[in-house]
Amino acid sequence: MALIEGLQQQLSDIRRHIHRHPELSGEEIQTTAYIRQLLEAADIQILSFPNLKTGVIAEIGTGESVIALRADIDALPVQEETGLAFASEVNGKMHACGHDFHTASLLGAAYLLKEQEHQLQGRVRLIFQPAEEKAKGAQQVITNGALEGVQAIFGLHNKPDLPVGTVGIRNGALMAAADGFIVEVTGVGTHAAVPEAGIDPIVVSAHIVTAIQSIVSRNISSQQGAVISVTQLNSGHVWNVIPDLAVLQGTIRTFDEKVREQVLSRFEQIVEGVATAFGTSAKVKWLAGPPPVLNDEQWTGATQIAAEQSNLQVVEPAVSPASEDFSFYQKEVPGVFIFVGTSGPQEWHHPSFDVDERALSSTATFLANTARVALKQAEQQPISSTY
Repeated sequence: MALIEGLQQQLSDIRRHIHRHPELSGEEIQTTAYIRQLLEAADIQILSFPNLKTGVIAEIGTGESVIALRADIDALPVQEETGLAFASEVNGKMHACGHDFHTASLLGAAYLLKEQEHQLQGRVRLIFQPAEEKAKGAQQVITNGALEGVQAIFGLHNKPDLPVGTVGIRNGALMAAADGFIVEVTGVGTHAAVPEAGIDPIVVSAHIVTAIQSIVSRNISSQQGAVISVTQLNSGHVWNVIPDLAVLQGTIRTFDEKVREQVLSRFEQIVEGVATAFGTSAKVKWLAGPPPVLNDEQWTGATQIAAEQSNLQVVEPAVSPASEDFSFYQKEVPGVFIFVGTSGPQEWHHPSFDVDERALSSTATFLANTARVALKQAEQQPISSTY
């Protein structure tokens, strides 16, 4: 393939095509086919993982050292309100989190790396991952063996509040673990006029909602971070009957595994204790989400070097209470997740979300440089066989 010219326009066209045809988690059939088509046209090797129904794994280079770059490819069940000429053509579905931008950027990096494949000091594995929004895709990739031999993995996410030309690089905690909870409070139904004849699960639930707020304020150090939010409380169907069941739902966000364990344990203690105090019981069901995104210190340095090579300004971003299933990869191999400035008008998941496409070519260059720098670093380290 000839030296790539007009990369910015090429990536813009790719991003807009993907944006017009969004597919939800696990449904990325057309997106997968489109990515494969582009990789094959560039003579980039596609690896075979028959049990991976959507998503694409490809590889560039030769040698023992392996570095992985990851982009997510799925969209959201959001009705687009951007008014863009290339807006979603699928009712109720939209790339409202910028995964179209991520995919186009990784394809751009693939093109750049392919041009200099003979100079690479190892292999670059390209992971176009499905189902990030449901926090299932990374585990599918891992289960299918696509991380085998990988020494380090790198991923990124657009950041609307950072300007184009900047990258947010932070060592350690960057994004939160996300755990959902469902609490079923058992009561004893009765007529609303005689509450003493029953046990009101709504009152019990109200006390639970209040009590769990003390976990963050009284059990977690001010140097740590945690968020507990009750987002649903459902109970009863009739205005004059005290029901026999109330259900609470919500989310817990933490940035440290020890804090995560402490918060979840304390949550269960409080729920059980409050219910017992009212003479009833409550059951907690956990909806385990991704662990926290924890960037590896050694490999974070590689991204900083790559940013300088790409003429991007490095800033230290604030930690985000949002979650990312990239963290599942970091449980397997060292990894770094980076924020890329896109000067967006709205935050993630908003119907008017968009990215400034000027960031496409610089992000592709940054990813390609990250792979090159990381491969050089990997050459100096023993290859682990403990995957």
